[in-house]
Amino acid sequence: MYTKSLIAGVLTLAATSSFAAASSCGKVQIADMNWNSASFMANVDKFILNNGYGCDAELIPGDTMPTSTSMVEKGQPDIAPEMWTNAVSELIDRGVKEKRLSIAGKSLSDGGEEGFWVPKYMVDKDPSLATIQGVMKHAKEFPNPENDAVSAFYGCPAGWGCQISAGNLFKALHLEDAGFELIDPGSAAGLSGSLSRAYERKAPWFGYYWAPTAILGKYEMVKVDFGSGINQEHYMNCITKDSCLDPKVTMYPPSPVYSITTTEFAKRAPQAYTYTAKRSFTNAQMNKLLAWMEDNQADGQYAAENFMMNHEDIWSKWVNKDVKAKLDKAINNL
Repeated sequence: MYTKSLIAGVLTLAATSSFAAASSCGKVQIADMNWNSASFMANVDKFILNNGYGCDAELIPGDTMPTSTSMVEKGQPDIAPEMWTNAVSELIDRGVKEKRLSIAGKSLSDGGEEGFWVPKYMVDKDPSLATIQGVMKHAKEFPNPENDAVSAFYGCPAGWGCQISAGNLFKALHLEDAGFELIDPGSAAGLSGSLSRAYERKAPWFGYYWAPTAILGKYEMVKVDFGSGINQEHYMNCITKDSCLDPKVTMYPPSPVYSITTTEFAKRAPQAYTYTAKRSFTNAQMNKLLAWMEDNQADGQYAAENFMMNHEDIWSKWVNKDVKAKLDKAINNL
């Protein structure tokens, strides 16, 4: 979606600017998105920018579409720490071309991950279940709890974009012919609840899920290999469309997840901007952090403080020695 030269140009801006005299970071608005990983990331940014770079950072409510639109049209907020760009790719592209936005770096180094999953304990017993051919061959091992005459595939909740993609791939894989019924879990809680109940009982489960999520941080799952590779063009032009008449089998491509800032912030606070370009999590790291948040009923601020105290091995790689010393002092005062 974003050309290598475009991203390289943005990163070069940060690298070049870092040699310039540091200007006042000043007031910084950070979008606090309404899902746990993004809220956690926003609070980590607030702590590090305030205590390590002398910024006056504050969080403001945000969501994908309104935040990206406001950043392009109004230049605020300054930072969107976790922007899932597929949904707003044209707007982000326009903002970058008009030099209103800068793509700092990848919030999630692996990208957002989607797929069809089975529990690891099932694959440990029968490695063939790591493939769609194995799952279809052993369809009877996944009985529908409401009707054991058919097998259960748990799809994405109604109204979500992934309901369309999961449904089209269910059709493309001919899972109904193999004996599966596509189950609408009704909600995210319904979907996660079905997986949690199965896992606690070491029962069979087969369905759609995504990462990073607390569920995949708590439970070891295996993404089923369709044996098809990724057909990005067909995925975008057909699998994600309600009007897709002839869906073909493809694995889910990673969803690009970037830290986006205004270009004005990148120029005004080059050292702080360089931090946002380095700050990144793997899905495995974020899954475990989200599981901790859920287990401890932690909000973004509490989770961020716990992260700073207990995961120096991760965050220390994002900052230089001088900034780390400032952060160590702030952590000791928590």
